[in-house]
Amino acid sequence: MSDVPVSRPRAAFLDWIESGFGLTLPFAIAVLVASVVLVAIGENPFEVFSLMVSESFGSSSRIAAMLSATTPLLFTGVATSICFRAGVFNVGVEGAFIIGGLAAAFIGFTLPAAMGFTLVPLAFAFAVFVSAIWLLIPGYLLARYDIEEVVSTLMLNFVALGITGYLVNGPLLSEQSGNNITPLIHEGAQLSRLMPPSTLHAGFILGLIVVAFYAIWTKRTPIGIESALVGHNRRFARAVGISIPTIIIIVMTVSGLISGLGGASHALGQLHRFAEGFSPGYGFTGMAVALLGRNTGLGILLGSILFGALASAGTTVQLFSDIPLDIVNIIEGTVMIFAVVEFGRISIRWRRRSKNV
Repeated sequence: MSDVPVSRPRAAFLDWIESGFGLTLPFAIAVLVASVVLVAIGENPFEVFSLMVSESFGSSSRIAAMLSATTPLLFTGVATSICFRAGVFNVGVEGAFIIGGLAAAFIGFTLPAAMGFTLVPLAFAFAVFVSAIWLLIPGYLLARYDIEEVVSTLMLNFVALGITGYLVNGPLLSEQSGNNITPLIHEGAQLSRLMPPSTLHAGFILGLIVVAFYAIWTKRTPIGIESALVGHNRRFARAVGISIPTIIIIVMTVSGLISGLGGASHALGQLHRFAEGFSPGYGFTGMAVALLGRNTGLGILLGSILFGALASAGTTVQLFSDIPLDIVNIIEGTVMIFAVVEFGRISIRWRRRSKNV
């Protein structure tokens, strides 16, 4: 029996179901795995997860803390997704995020404090420039010489850690504080708080704007549409006249730009300086956000909130129970593993085939 043509409204509805199923099922499986582990160590999964939800969403201060943990992931999720859509497996967002953070902090504490609020755009501009160049390098190597981007971007993460570690313990080391940190940025370079006394800052609004622009970029701009075509079928993209090397360089450079925005936001809004351990793996968590969100704007937003809630609640739960923080790591790891499986697409295809039998 032949397939029956599907109307546009119904097709849109099926795509929405597919996307939602693909987002929720990996998390459900992760919760199930974590529940088994909790039972094995003698804990009540319902009580643990209830405590985690309460610590993430139970009050305005907790919501603010959760959104603060979400903020860096909005940037790293988008920075990763831009490359993933084009079939470029960029794992260097972590390094670009760190480099951008140091660049922004450098402007924030070296330029004269009398410059006031103008320090903020200057710090962001310098961070964006440095991080864009940082990922342009592996992008050019891939486009021009076909050098594997996974290896080059992964190695650049270690280079970023080495460079920033040297600078923060050497030329940029704070004379008033302990080791491994730079001086505080000037007050004029600090991003304003949104819900004081919480650490939620204006970088969260910037992150939402970045996600919104990404959603528009993927659907409404020629570069966004062409990069998706390159990711789906390079042979077809080449046949219709799309320059694949150009797309690769563009998406890698834009990925670096957004990573720099994220690093600058974290330095200027959260820490107000740069320190060793600046990123606890925001770039790698951004990969999980991108995979879970299926490289869509809404998916990135929801995925960032999910991982932000896990990060925010995980530490607090340890203080009020005997639950190890490793449980949160188990949930995050399991979500990332199953996020790569397109459950939604499998489900929709199975339903369509079953109707045609």
